[in-house]
Amino acid sequence: MIRHILLRIAIIPAVAGLTACSDPQEKSVASQIAGGEPERGRALIQSYGCGTCHAISGVRGARGRVGPELKDYAQQHLLAGFLPNTPQNLIAWLVDPVALKPSTGMPSQSVTEAEARHIASYLYTLGDSGARVFPPEPPLPLRGEETTVDLPEPALTPSETEPRTRRIVPNQTAETDAKG
Repeated sequence: MIRHILLRIAIIPAVAGLTACSDPQEKSVASQIAGGEPERGRALIQSYGCGTCHAISGVRGARGRVGPELKDYAQQHLLAGFLPNTPQNLIAWLVDPVALKPSTGMPSQSVTEAEARHIASYLYTLGDSGARVFPPEPPLPLRGEETTVDLPEPALTPSETEPRTRRIVPNQTAETDAKG
């Protein structure tokens, strides 16, 4: 009897908590990036021809197979195979992918930061199961701006430039002297 009462006491708050988590309004809200509109992003993806290389859910004709498939994009952990998948990194990638990864096959399309926010906003709706609002990030440094780091001068002394290991080769002059 006491067991049933305790079980009811534990189950009622748990069920109430689950129903609060499954608010239909909360589920319909996609991940939002400040300044980004998902529908404009979808239209921009189509106008820039991103579907030529990528398969993208919800974009008509986006069946490309050259670049990665962008289905469930919000669930991916990495962007371009090496960057954490965050809104700031995605926006920077869309604006100038070559600046972040010079060996990339993704061309720079001259996407503005505002357009990148719309596109990122749409991509984060793909496969998203929870609502998050990302604040606007500071302006991004673009290729061409001073973003280089001072590197030390190259080594000039022979001890620094010669290999540290050497091949062991028999002394051929000693062999020729012994034969002669």
